Amino acid sequence: MDRRALHRALRAAGVADGHYWIEGVHEPAPTPVDHLFLRAGEGTGARWQVGAYERGAHEVIAEYDDEAAACTHLLRLLT
Repeated sequence: MDRRALHRALRAAGVADGHYWIEGVHEPAPTPVDHLFLRAGEGTGARWQVGAYERGAHEVIAEYDDEAAACTHLLRLLT
């Protein structure tokens, strides 16, 4: 699964758009106040990060070298 397939799966499952943010695929504007995210790793060595954005801060829950594993994790969190 890649980010686009993840987005399709979340829509098919009826997950509200404001509950998640997927870099390059689903970036709601304005950015939801609290949401789960999938983004490229930022200088950590990992290629993908899954986490939560709450109260103006990103908290990384897990990091993955594989996009598919990160997508699967976010899908499980949201469904």
